Amino acid sequence: MNQHQPLRLHVPEPSGRPGCATDFSYLHVSEAGAVRRPPVDTPHFDTQDLAYSLVRVLDPEGNAAGPWAPDISTAQLRKGLHAMMKTRIFDARMLVCQRQRKTSFYMQALGEEAIACAHAAAIDPGDMCFPTYRQQGLLLSRDDISMVELICQLMSNERDPMKGRQLPVMYSYKRAGFFSISGNLATQFIQAVGWAMASAIKGDTRIASAWIGDGATAESDFHTALTFAHVYRAPVILNVVNNQWAISTFQAIAGGESTTFAARGVGCGIASLRVDGNDYLAVYAASKWAAERARSNLGPTLIEWVTYRAGAHSTSDDPSKYRPADDWERFPLGDPIERLKKHLVNLGAWSEQEHEQVRLELEAEVNAAQKEAESHGTLLDGHIPSPATMFEDVYADMPWHLREQRQQLGV
Repeated sequence: MNQHQPLRLHVPEPSGRPGCATDFSYLHVSEAGAVRRPPVDTPHFDTQDLAYSLVRVLDPEGNAAGPWAPDISTAQLRKGLHAMMKTRIFDARMLVCQRQRKTSFYMQALGEEAIACAHAAAIDPGDMCFPTYRQQGLLLSRDDISMVELICQLMSNERDPMKGRQLPVMYSYKRAGFFSISGNLATQFIQAVGWAMASAIKGDTRIASAWIGDGATAESDFHTALTFAHVYRAPVILNVVNNQWAISTFQAIAGGESTTFAARGVGCGIASLRVDGNDYLAVYAASKWAAERARSNLGPTLIEWVTYRAGAHSTSDDPSKYRPADDWERFPLGDPIERLKKHLVNLGAWSEQEHEQVRLELEAEVNAAQKEAESHGTLLDGHIPSPATMFEDVYADMPWHLREQRQQLGV
């Protein structure tokens, strides 16, 4: 007789649902300063403990602690705080624009600002980022990217640099090292590895940085990218932003239960870190470490950034249907802006009064950019790129059948 119990299928469940407070004990949070910092040339198998612990620098009082505390000036930290505040204010304003039907769609980075802003400060000009749709901080951290242009793209108006060919928030800036965002999940990982391999083949010094969410790690492109990155030691940083939710699906559905996404890198022969994504200093330090590895021909690094998506997945989503409304307020890693602000106040390099002044200045700057962008049209008034533009930038010499179609269209 068969003595075995009937087989059961395990289906992961989130540790919190609407009306039930989330139990965040699954996060395995390390104390600030407790995680070791290995040499840059450490082999991948010596990073296994780092794939399960959590690299943190800022303690609850806002003080920097431990071996990962970076050598960074207060001026750089002030700039980082400014960039995070700018990103959050920009997001809030664009969300209102969408609700006013001036644009069709928007996606915020609320609660995740430190990841893109600190990473932008850690990489070099000329490096290429292959982002997803929540890394607007990479652009808003820069002085050479116009908010007016970004808003025109969101509104698909006559000054949209993408000529209405991309969904709002899917920017593209070659000069800023910001590769065109793809709406198909995980494509940016294999694209970044390929770009990094090409850079190495050419004998260049530029590296690539790829971005993916926790849910998209379940896509086959993610695993293909890890294989190629490991085999060819591609000079690339592989960023996994674990914000706990892939739209309405908890991160455990993608394989984050009882293990970490960083552990997948170690299993594929890639040095890996698991980092507090709401700690600006930790993000900066880990990004610098990974960039130095890549630039020194030491191969790729996979970094899991642990954070929390504070808002909706997009303007098409209602998170109150699948998670507790107060989750972000209870998230153990806190608010990245408040944490860096506290650190700067401790250093005597910031104050509550200055924080309020900067907030008001940034709100005025964003409002002015919005007003200028709206002068070129919004979704409400129909000032969109001419239909003629659909025939442009496709062929060097337009074939006869497209010329005929353009004439038939009367443009």
